[in-house]
Amino acid sequence: MIDINFHPCLAKVNSFGRIAIWTILSIVSVLVICGAWYASYVFTSGPETSTETVIVTIPRGTSVRGIRDILAGEGVIHRDIRFLMLAKFSGYGTRLQAGEFRLRTGVRPGEVLRELAFAKSIQHAITIPEGLRAAEIAEIFGELGWCNPKTFLKLIADKSFLKQLGFDHLSSLEGYLFPDTYLFTRDINGAEKIIPIMVKRFTDVWGELTAGIQEVPDRGKTVILASIVEKETGSPEERPLIAAVFHNRLRLGMRLQSDPTVVYGSNKFAGLISKKDLLTVTPYNTYTQSGLPIGPICNPGREALGAVLQPAPTKNLYFVSKNNGTHYFSETLTEHNRAVEKYQRKNSDKNGK
Repeated sequence: MIDINFHPCLAKVNSFGRIAIWTILSIVSVLVICGAWYASYVFTSGPETSTETVIVTIPRGTSVRGIRDILAGEGVIHRDIRFLMLAKFSGYGTRLQAGEFRLRTGVRPGEVLRELAFAKSIQHAITIPEGLRAAEIAEIFGELGWCNPKTFLKLIADKSFLKQLGFDHLSSLEGYLFPDTYLFTRDINGAEKIIPIMVKRFTDVWGELTAGIQEVPDRGKTVILASIVEKETGSPEERPLIAAVFHNRLRLGMRLQSDPTVVYGSNKFAGLISKKDLLTVTPYNTYTQSGLPIGPICNPGREALGAVLQPAPTKNLYFVSKNNGTHYFSETLTEHNRAVEKYQRKNSDKNGK
């Protein structure tokens, strides 16, 4: 009789079984340890910080590893290889965006990845008021760190750049840099990106304003006249009246005699203009030449453009400042002279002259 407990083949099977069991147990143990190691990171919140949110900038083309280092440097997450694993396993690694974002601190890394995958870049509001010259607009963007002012001014007169924008018939974009409040993300950085946006805004507004007009007037002449209207008054309700005066004067062949055109042509933007300035011939001086100046003297807004396109139904040919931000309008020179005497004398008396 043979004792099966001591059969050589069965002994070998039992040995293999024990090895397999120990191997499986070892693998399971390793997996459990690795899983616990991975989970301890996934379910642990980010570092404690003094602020609830931080602004993080992710440059275009940054790798997932680079993003991890940026986030860790800003105190959003702990710097760990497990962040790279989580980005890959979650599927967010291929969806992480470049830009400037406001992210929460003290949250789990998975939430950070989700926010970064779906967040919108921070938008900065930059307001360009009506009636500014291109040089003043360039200065605003320069002071806020959006572009180099010198580059801005160079580009608006660059022929090849103007051709790209479809404005190669102009010598400068003065007048076509539409004043508005713009919402820019930090990737819109540099004059070459800012200028096309402003010009497109002008084109869109021009289309809106002329949509119901059967015979659209010359755009270039309209912009020039609108720039003068813009500089002549800050009172919105007066713009159609001033536009009407200039339209009437042009129709009758009268000179516009607008002080702001003299200022622009003389580059004398501070202080009072003199009689000599009024008599100095420049392509912009509407006291010494008939018709419109050679180009816009500022960048007009929607209301000034609309006023030139639809001026008030009036026969007025003159206006004089009432020294309170508004003007007195007249049809005849006699009435105008009386108004000048009244309001200019009143102003002189106040100043002790």
